[in-house]
Amino acid sequence: MPSPSSADVALTVTEVFKRFGGLVAVDGMSFALAENEVLGLIGPNGSGKTTMMNLISGALKPSSGRIQLYGDKISGAPANEIAQKGVARTFQIVRMLPSLTVIENVAAGGVFGHQKRWGAELHDHAHGLLRRVGLENVDDVPVTSLTYIDQKRVELARALASDPKVLLLDEWLAGLNPTELKTGIALIERLRAEGRTIIIVEHVMDAIRSLCDRCVVMNSGAKIAEGTPQEVLADSEVIRAYLGDADA
Repeated sequence: MPSPSSADVALTVTEVFKRFGGLVAVDGMSFALAENEVLGLIGPNGSGKTTMMNLISGALKPSSGRIQLYGDKISGAPANEIAQKGVARTFQIVRMLPSLTVIENVAAGGVFGHQKRWGAELHDHAHGLLRRVGLENVDDVPVTSLTYIDQKRVELARALASDPKVLLLDEWLAGLNPTELKTGIALIERLRAEGRTIIIVEHVMDAIRSLCDRCVVMNSGAKIAEGTPQEVLADSEVIRAYLGDADA
């Protein structure tokens, strides 16, 4: 898939920098995300991928540059405002609300995110999302009693609860065993088939190859390649920076 035209762009990142003192964590990043596209953001550890996700979601403010959601500037806005505008995310390390039940964790996404729901409508919506991510009969279970992959499912359901315009998945597949990994990839494939607009940060190359329309590759905070998974995974600079010949 080529870079999106302006008519169908969901998210644009333009010359974004993030500095922590003398460290440049994100170095002039620019890319666009098309509506209904799955974009992979890949690169070696420490390359700035999660920082970039934090800048999009509002957990961090850019030092300079601009991020727009459907033409609306969101860079520099607080995270809660960006969530209300339609950006939802998961995290590298699962973040649960430990004092709440499973369904209460999911419902929180419907209260504080983009499309707000209340009461019985919210409960039914959250219950349906739990079924959709493969969790049955756990609505009132303490979230702390769940396995790791099931906590990840709850976090994903919570992110989907507000019907986000853009979904950010930050290493959602990390830490899964091979069987769980297949289940996780299949779940994201269903989201892709629904036409979701997604940015995925991921180290699992099988997932990148099967799920992503395009990839942006980062190294030392800067973009070093952009294109289809096949193109970037064959790029010599990407191989040197990250993958190694065996994974290319």
